[in-house]
Amino acid sequence: MRLGTSSPLGHTTAEEWADRQVRLGCSAVVFPVQSGEPEKKILEYKEAAERAGLMIAEVGIWRNALAADPDERKANMDYCVEQLRLADFLGARCAVNVAGSFGSVWDGGYRENFTEDAWKQTVSMVREIIDRADVKNTFFSLEPMPWMIPTGPAEYLRLIDAVERDRFAVHMDIINMINSADRYFHPEEFVDECAGLLGGRIRSCHIKDVHLDSHYTIRLMECGPGDGEFPLRHYVKKMHEIDPDMPVILEHLNTDDEYLKYMGYLKEELNGLYKTI
Repeated sequence: MRLGTSSPLGHTTAEEWADRQVRLGCSAVVFPVQSGEPEKKILEYKEAAERAGLMIAEVGIWRNALAADPDERKANMDYCVEQLRLADFLGARCAVNVAGSFGSVWDGGYRENFTEDAWKQTVSMVREIIDRADVKNTFFSLEPMPWMIPTGPAEYLRLIDAVERDRFAVHMDIINMINSADRYFHPEEFVDECAGLLGGRIRSCHIKDVHLDSHYTIRLMECGPGDGEFPLRHYVKKMHEIDPDMPVILEHLNTDDEYLKYMGYLKEELNGLYKTI
């Protein structure tokens, strides 16, 4: 598998960006330039990644394409399409978003997220993005969430069947799906279930950790790798078995120093599993 981070790290040029990623131990990256930025800049970063041997794992979207406001929804849908087209131009493994929420917080948890209407709108949204973008070299994917479609591998598989588009694939964030005591206390079994059900459909993965707090009621908190209890090596080993080039992206840290710290931990913990350049 290939390690990467969601951070571009501090840099001033495309070459410096690529060099810092390689020196950190990355062989995969999240593309740091958006579709609306100048074509010259996009090409500079694309070519810098190619020269450095960096796989472009993901193009992020992170907009609510199911927003209640019609103008906001249209703008976000258009952005989804353009980001997916950018991923296609780059030959990225996938463009990734979350399904979106039916409340005021774009990625928040609401009862309305789990209605039959929410399901139908999610299916329609994914189809429209893929059909409009008409990509050939990449895939559209949704990151699973603890309070948003899809919340688990069986639900993701059902969504794939409902969407019926070859260019719809899986983004794997195992920690986002640890939303119950059963999944927390049986993590190896849950990893195996995800790998068995979703397998070759997985295009990219996120990595972090989860910690069970001692206070009532159940409180599962995301944290940096090694600060929780999840069997990360088992998780990565399963993803590596699915695809030896599977990108595994460290995310949700606050500073460059934190990325350096936790990448150091991952390189030690995952020794023998990840590719270097």
